[in-house]
Amino acid sequence: MRYYSNIADFPKIDNAIVTVGNFDGVHLGHKAIINEMKKIKNETNGNIVVVTFNPHPKSILCDSGIKYIHSNSRKSKLLAKLGVDYLINIPFTKEFSKLSPEEFISEYLVKHIHAKHIVVGYDCHFGPNHNKTMNALMELSNKHNYNIIDIPPVYSNGKIISSTEIRKALQQGNIKEANTMLGYEYSIYGKVVYGQQIGRTIGFPTANLFIDDELKLIAANGVYACKIKLDNENYFGMCNIGYRPTLNGKDLTIETNIFDFSRDIYDEYIGVYFVDRIRDEVAFKDLKALKAQLEIDASTALDLFCS
Repeated sequence: MRYYSNIADFPKIDNAIVTVGNFDGVHLGHKAIINEMKKIKNETNGNIVVVTFNPHPKSILCDSGIKYIHSNSRKSKLLAKLGVDYLINIPFTKEFSKLSPEEFISEYLVKHIHAKHIVVGYDCHFGPNHNKTMNALMELSNKHNYNIIDIPPVYSNGKIISSTEIRKALQQGNIKEANTMLGYEYSIYGKVVYGQQIGRTIGFPTANLFIDDELKLIAANGVYACKIKLDNENYFGMCNIGYRPTLNGKDLTIETNIFDFSRDIYDEYIGVYFVDRIRDEVAFKDLKALKAQLEIDASTALDLFCS
């Protein structure tokens, strides 16, 4: 997949099949759009182009402090894995947001990308007037000679799958629901740093993760059953997200206990893939009580992996 952050640098390509959206999460709804684009590609020998924005428009227009399900690099890797040929990440500014749908279509999708097929999700919109997007796409299709394909919503447990719903599920600690909507396991990537090393004194050494992306959405506090990827090897374990109340912690920590693992991995990067939530984070009267609960948690996690 080829990546562009400046629309002016985008090359002339044949049979551009284009979609537009934030694609945070690259969830099953997004996958439905890409799958339709792949069908068109097979029929036309075309090229799949995804147009997205950075930062998220809500962070500019609503000052919402929105957190991302994935970093831009992770999103790019997932889109490439799905079969996207070109990714254009347009810088989103207040000035850019004032473009009308007609201006965006004509200047970006037609003039620079030369779109022949435009595939949009049910909630696709651009420009200050959200209701005008589909009308503008239809009205300009004959003039600019492109086809419009509208993809219906994808549902999970009666809900329309969306990045917003996935964020809500993660913030509530509902990992299984989030994973169902994503179509894969929510994950965190980070560097292993030194902590207080108390876990190893009770038989549960942990890899303490430093997340260098302050906009990364971290799931709700609690203990989770997880899979861990390190150097292309996979392991099982459990992860605690929280403030370590038993130890009077003040800062949020992400601590992962990797089962049957003893290697020194400080300063290395690992991926933690969340399978299910085991329990809330709670304070215990002492380390002995904490150890007893961790033994139960480990057994619960192993049962989940085997189920």
